[in-house]
Amino acid sequence: MASVLISDVKKAFGAVYVIHGVDIDIGDGEFVVLVGPSGCGKSTLLRMIAGLENITVGEIRIGNRVVNHVPPKERDIAMVFQNYALYPHMTVAANMGFSLKLRGAPKEEIDSRVRRAAEILGLTPYLDRYPRQLSGGQRQRVAMGRAIVRDPQVFLFDEPLSNLDAKLRVAMRTEIKELHQRLRTTTIYVTHDQIEAMTMADKIVVMHDGIVEQIGAPLDLYDRPANLFVAGFIGSPAMNFIKGRVTTDGAAAFEGPNGVRLPLATAPASSDGRPAVYGIRPEHFTIADDGVEVEIVVVEPTGSETQVFASLGGEEIVAVFRERHPFKPGDRIRLKPNPTLVHLFDETTGKRLNA
Repeated sequence: MASVLISDVKKAFGAVYVIHGVDIDIGDGEFVVLVGPSGCGKSTLLRMIAGLENITVGEIRIGNRVVNHVPPKERDIAMVFQNYALYPHMTVAANMGFSLKLRGAPKEEIDSRVRRAAEILGLTPYLDRYPRQLSGGQRQRVAMGRAIVRDPQVFLFDEPLSNLDAKLRVAMRTEIKELHQRLRTTTIYVTHDQIEAMTMADKIVVMHDGIVEQIGAPLDLYDRPANLFVAGFIGSPAMNFIKGRVTTDGAAAFEGPNGVRLPLATAPASSDGRPAVYGIRPEHFTIADDGVEVEIVVVEPTGSETQVFASLGGEEIVAVFRERHPFKPGDRIRLKPNPTLVHLFDETTGKRLNA
């Protein structure tokens, strides 16, 4: 196991920079998830750590060694790809042990490591099968087993669950997290799915357009997003954003579209009349007589909860309720945001305003 230190790393293709000075400190044994929309640079950064892409500017350390010019095979990392990359003509056992065979490891050592990895991943009954005889989830386990047998300092996962159906993705998330808890190998995991990031990571790195927007523990990012991008990306359904201005005439409040007034616990100093964006998560609404009136547009029951899309002062918002309500489109109800859970952002920069 080893730490990974990424210092002011930039990547350019020709004259176009796609990574703009990224700094990330990954501790020994941490499970870190790089998350962001397609094209944000997360997979490119992972490939630079693996040595599959050259670094234009900056430095990457694995342990105490700078690896900028170290070939991938000498970095002591193991990578699990999105498409499994299994050899169809080899058995599961042969696929898992192939990298050790290339190194010239003794057959007894290869067999021992393959059996150990198979036991960890529940693959022992399938060692003599070929990839075509396996399900998608089993093939992904084989790809993970191939990484485990190498006993690397760092595991790299590049969107490994993208090809699986929804139910299997949930199951594999749990398996990967359980695997990390057992092996405690430093792991860097790339995904565009923020639910995967929230449920699996010790630390999340949110990326956007080649820069790091925020780094922190999952619940820290959820509770205290640094800016509008992180606030809108982390959480499902996404946070509601309402443009307006802060008012401090009497009690602190927020004036939204068409004169709608929304509660604030506190307002930033000298902010009376300041344009801002009011952020409130869908689950932080309650039905209350002193709430603001909204008109229901769409009701989406999911079984465990009900998502209500409504119009507030002409702006669409979504509220989530664990209780079941007989709402229907056209109904008017009163919703009250929890003022202690409101997020305020600067309208121009998008940065968080409230402490």
